[in-house]
Amino acid sequence: MKIYAIRILVDDWLSACEFYENKLGLLLEFKDESFGWAEFDVGGAKFGIERIDSNASPEDKALIGRFLGVSLQVEDVEKSYNELVSKGVEFTALPEKQEWGGVLAHFKDTSGNIITLMSESA
Repeated sequence: MKIYAIRILVDDWLSACEFYENKLGLLLEFKDESFGWAEFDVGGAKFGIERIDSNASPEDKALIGRFLGVSLQVEDVEKSYNELVSKGVEFTALPEKQEWGGVLAHFKDTSGNIITLMSESA
């Protein structure tokens, strides 16, 4: 088995697709508005951007705009942080060095989902 996709549920699918492609710079591999599904390459697995409609159940809606527990590894968090901030990406705090030696920074997508940037060392 292997991970195919990490599903990220969003309430504004078109804005989310624009965010992941143009602000984060991820490679778009598939996009179909009628399905409300897009796939972006994140180095093996994919981010599956999935539309949740306004008439969805409260349980489905609760899956939007939360901490996802997904980390994107970059070479230099500080550099990536500065580049993304200049593109208008909202971070929850400044990058922070961790006890284990790495650096983490958390950002929000257009639906409020929180994703982590990480590097192994400062």
